[in-house]
Amino acid sequence: MSDTVRLEEIVEAREGLVGHGVETPLLRSAALDAVTGGTILIKPECLQRTGSFKFRGAYTAVRRIPEERRARGIVACSSGNHAQGVAAAARIFGVPATIVMPADAPEVKLRRTAEYGAKVVTYDRVSEDRVAIARAICDESGASFIHPFENADVISGQGTVGLEIADQAKALGLEPVSVLACTGGGGLSAGIALALSHALPESRFHTVEPEGFDDYKRSLEAGVPVSNEKLSGSICDAVMTERPGDIGFGILNGLRRDGRLGEPLVVSDAEALAAVGFAFQELKLVVEPGGAIGLAALLSGKLDVRGKCAAVVLSGGNLDLRVLTGLTF
Repeated sequence: MSDTVRLEEIVEAREGLVGHGVETPLLRSAALDAVTGGTILIKPECLQRTGSFKFRGAYTAVRRIPEERRARGIVACSSGNHAQGVAAAARIFGVPATIVMPADAPEVKLRRTAEYGAKVVTYDRVSEDRVAIARAICDESGASFIHPFENADVISGQGTVGLEIADQAKALGLEPVSVLACTGGGGLSAGIALALSHALPESRFHTVEPEGFDDYKRSLEAGVPVSNEKLSGSICDAVMTERPGDIGFGILNGLRRDGRLGEPLVVSDAEALAAVGFAFQELKLVVEPGGAIGLAALLSGKLDVRGKCAAVVLSGGNLDLRVLTGLTF
């Protein structure tokens, strides 16, 4: 597997997703424009197959495994969205999947991963190493391991979001100067930023993270990957990673050095939940907290988009109903 990603691989991934993934629309909202003062383009990956962008990378990675090796099975580790993406992709190809998931993952993500036909193995995200558990399963079974972000094929699949944003914005006669998306390990962010650097070279991509888990912001500022002090403690479970992935960080840090990456942004859990509520009430979209943090950055004014065009990715909609019913509108 390559330790980098080329534009041609993102283009090929987009072609490979035809008939399997969803080319999600690029939406407009008068309410969101009014609140931000800008022209905001919304990429609702909550409408993607399995409810998040993760299907794109998971399907691409499974498809690119040679058939003989793929037949031995697939293993992945995930807090839930990559888990569902890999489980669904494995079912499409008719191969077994085992997914290592944190025991405290939202119940809906645990249940749906199993419903896609995968075997779920739980672990304690504070005291156990999910990658070590996954690799041990691979060593025993001969299955192929698909990391949620430290995998070039996964990143190229996620980068198809960026190509779609560029094409759809141009079709609307618009060109966003800023594009925002949630950032955990960096697979989605690196893929989008790389695609945009070719398709919309004047646009700047902004990573968005939850407070207390801003390892990407600190890493980009330091020029080297740094880790978070804790592994749990945010409502944004989908983006609580220990540190940036090396492949994604290499891409994003290279763009930063070239002056082609926007300012890293950080939002609070309260701001993320407010964005979940806004998406539900005003956009009529169900978005989980981790998937709403790009929207949260816009709603909270972390990025000034007044008089400008910006695009935001709503990266996932696998929301625990208890979170939604606990919101105050």
